[in-house]
Amino acid sequence: MFLSWSVTVVAVALLVVQQCAGEKPSCVLWSSAGAVVQRGSSFVVYCTFFPRCTTDRTMYIDGRVKPAYERLNDTTISLRVENITEKRTYSCTSECNPPLDDCGLDITAGYPPDKPKDISCIYRILKNDTRRVNCSWDRGRDTYLNNRFVVRVGTASGNQTGLVWNVSGTSANFTLPRSVQLMSVQIEAHNSLGSENSSIVSYNLSDIVMPSTPVVDQVECSSRNCTIKVEQPARTPQLQIQYRDERQWDWTTYPDSAGLTTSFEAKHVSSLEPCSVYSFRARSRFSTGLWSSWSAAVSSATEEEAPAQHLDVWLAAAPDFTFMRVYWNESSMSVCRGSIVQYTVRVNSNNLTVVTNVSAGVKNSSVRFCSDCEVTVQAVNSKGSSPPATMTTRHTTAKPILDVQVTAENHTVAISWRKAETAPAHYVVEWYPQGHMLDELRWARLDGNENVVTLTDINPWECYEGAVYVFYNQSSVSRTSFKGIATLEAAPEIGPSAQEKVERNKVTVSWMQLRRAQRRGCITKFTIYLENSQGVQTRYSAEASRASYPIEGLPPDSYSLWMSASTSKGEGPAGQKIKFYIEEDDHLSTVLMCVFVTVMVLFTLFLWKSSAVKHRFKEIFQCLMPDVVPDPANSKWAKECTKEKGKMNLHLPSHNSSFTDAEEETILVDVEELCRRMGDSSSPRSDRSAFPPENGEGQETELSALLYPPLTTYIKSLSHDSDSSGHTQTSQDTNTTVDYILSHGQDNLDNYDQEDEEEFPGMQFFPSLSILMEPVGFGGKLTLDAVKIDCGDFFQNA
Repeated sequence: MFLSWSVTVVAVALLVVQQCAGEKPSCVLWSSAGAVVQRGSSFVVYCTFFPRCTTDRTMYIDGRVKPAYERLNDTTISLRVENITEKRTYSCTSECNPPLDDCGLDITAGYPPDKPKDISCIYRILKNDTRRVNCSWDRGRDTYLNNRFVVRVGTASGNQTGLVWNVSGTSANFTLPRSVQLMSVQIEAHNSLGSENSSIVSYNLSDIVMPSTPVVDQVECSSRNCTIKVEQPARTPQLQIQYRDERQWDWTTYPDSAGLTTSFEAKHVSSLEPCSVYSFRARSRFSTGLWSSWSAAVSSATEEEAPAQHLDVWLAAAPDFTFMRVYWNESSMSVCRGSIVQYTVRVNSNNLTVVTNVSAGVKNSSVRFCSDCEVTVQAVNSKGSSPPATMTTRHTTAKPILDVQVTAENHTVAISWRKAETAPAHYVVEWYPQGHMLDELRWARLDGNENVVTLTDINPWECYEGAVYVFYNQSSVSRTSFKGIATLEAAPEIGPSAQEKVERNKVTVSWMQLRRAQRRGCITKFTIYLENSQGVQTRYSAEASRASYPIEGLPPDSYSLWMSASTSKGEGPAGQKIKFYIEEDDHLSTVLMCVFVTVMVLFTLFLWKSSAVKHRFKEIFQCLMPDVVPDPANSKWAKECTKEKGKMNLHLPSHNSSFTDAEEETILVDVEELCRRMGDSSSPRSDRSAFPPENGEGQETELSALLYPPLTTYIKSLSHDSDSSGHTQTSQDTNTTVDYILSHGQDNLDNYDQEDEEEFPGMQFFPSLSILMEPVGFGGKLTLDAVKIDCGDFFQNA
């Protein structure tokens, strides 16, 4: 009951105050702990309404939350707040007639101030001999409230000389008379929740005196020295200079720390590197007291010098030995002593020097391969060239080192080897991704006492190879290679794409190497799968270095082929499947057919040499022979027979084709007319014994007949109107019988040619009778009287 009346009295008093102030809220709100409370505390918030505001009474926290409040009496409600940790806003609303404003209260939570500590004061002597004291302290934890600090300063006599108020600050500046040498300082901290005083700290001003910060005004540098000009507001006996290369973090203090005798004086810094950018700063101090703050840093570059050291050079020959590539490591600034403008590569072979200038951004150059030459590389800047770095391609093979061990783990590769028996000059280890030696070659040069190197610039899932070289001198070198090195491996991502080339019963499979990202390590082998039409599979393994594989002895069939690649971690997926066919081998049948045709042609030609075969051939294929045959009656020979009855001039060609027609001999042939009986016209030929000779010429003819027996070969005249060559041809004149003309025949002509060849060996002015030539025939009807020709004289003249 007492609490209720107390709250009511307080509420009425607040309402009266608000009414007097002109405010017309619907209620009044207050806290039992006030508007500022300590964090973590608990308190009660009260809200009292006007009597006319009796409905819909509600309390909010931060305008959103409706807490579970209590009704204290008809006009007042209350809310208990536990463990407050931050600033809160409480408000109350109700329905009033006429309407009135809501009421609210902001409650701030914080901490009382801590005791100030770590008081530090500096006595600064500024330009124009101005003296000022600066004190700072640590206020402790954050109070989340507005704080006020009072600085109490006392002199040696204990008199207070000034008070400094600094709200929310942790430092204070004030001046002291020049006669003051000692002082004491105490800091008082205040806020809404309380106050604290620090302990008293006493100072001797000579111990805390500090000169003003110097200014680095100008820096001028040569290749090795720099001159720094420093300006100070007041002269000090001590001045300290520091410098550092901009590529480094640590500052270097110059040994000479003597102060400037004037307010503006230069200091010299030596032992610097050429072509380097340096930063400089300075600070000063009196004979006693504190060092001043560091000045702002000023940068300047030293001038260039000619490069002092030779480059690190290495050589690699192309696989086909058509060219070689020269490599060199990028020079450090300490070596180049300036900005490199180009590199000069000289190749000296057989007193012939080829010079190539390479731009500064390139670190290799391709030159023509030479087995006995010297390669020299120099770096060039604006001041000159570096000493020449020389390598020779003329080497004698030394005994190789043994036990080269390569260990790959954690993205690094460690290569070690057993030291050579003879102490070498140095070692060189080269490494590169497999198949990319010329493009991505790297190397490391080691002293002769070392036998291990760790490679850190290794890409995962990449296969590396390389070698360890031992140099005993400039020309005695040994090499031990290593390969198949990978820090991380897995099965290949895809299989190779195969291509086939079929040759009879052989197929050659070729493929392209997988891309580097798809290999997933070092390829150990390729597997070729071959499947015939029956589904029977055959596997073939090819080494990782191969790009083709022949498969022979395949029977005719249709085949399917695909490939896969493997690493040490397993076999990858199969590549694209291809199909091809092995057909029947008809080469042998073609050869046999050609042999058969050739034998038949030769056999036919051999048979054609026989006159009986040719005669038989003519009889069989007579229908294919032309019907029009020249009439012998119209020949020159027949005309001469009509002019000189009983005699005939027969002209035979000479044995030698070079003879003229005038030199040819005329052969006279005796011709005897034989009278045939009328009834004997059906006889195929005349019987010479049936007709007695009429005069002496007949006797000569008989004598010739004894010396030259009648020949059995005749030249049959063919009639234009006869149907068969086997019948006797009858002249249009029925009173005259046409007989056969006796011929020498094919055999006599052959003998005649043979005699020519014996007389003139090796000379054939007229071609012999060919197997393709037809026998000479004298067709047509003879209109002469029946004659008998004795050809014996033909050969007598010959």
